[in-house]
Amino acid sequence: MIFLRLESWPARTARQSSAEFERLGKDLRSAFVEIAHLQPRITINNRVYMEQTTPVSELVVLSRRIEVEHELLHTWVGSSKRVKLHGTFNAKAGFDLQQNLSIDIRPDEIIVQLPHAQILGVEQEQVEVLAFENGLWNRISGQDLQSELLILPQLASKKAAETGLPAEAERTLQRQLDQRIHSPQPLHLIFKDAGTNEPR
Repeated sequence: MIFLRLESWPARTARQSSAEFERLGKDLRSAFVEIAHLQPRITINNRVYMEQTTPVSELVVLSRRIEVEHELLHTWVGSSKRVKLHGTFNAKAGFDLQQNLSIDIRPDEIIVQLPHAQILGVEQEQVEVLAFENGLWNRISGQDLQSELLILPQLASKKAAETGLPAEAERTLQRQLDQRIHSPQPLHLIFKDAGTNEPR
């Protein structure tokens, strides 16, 4: 009887660990469906367990209110015109899911590969005109105003990136996965540059 138990131990262990990996794969899939409404490609011991389905193209993890100002001051033949605008935007950071998202479950670790977080967009909430001053013969044109209005979202996007919103989105995703996935092996997120297979 003891001999039979020892002899069947490797097969029983393999079945148990395989079942555990499949349970872990389902847990990871559920976490990504809950967080991102998508199913990633999941590999268990180099065997594809689930293929990726992507009903959404972006995963927004964080949003932050960003305020920016820009001023146009132009003098022509002694006549000056001035436009100063203040814009409030909602900047969204997250992941472009057009790139590959994959999960590899191994006996000693779980590896989630996805593109680096980025600013996915800025939505205008409000624009205030702080100054609108025409010169005597140097008047503010519709084109002046239009070009100033186009600059504000660019400044908001740049400011959001400079304040570290994408890096914060990566840390937030790691925390969300850690809270939802309770596995014996460590969970590693590997962020890849867009268009390459090289992790960074």
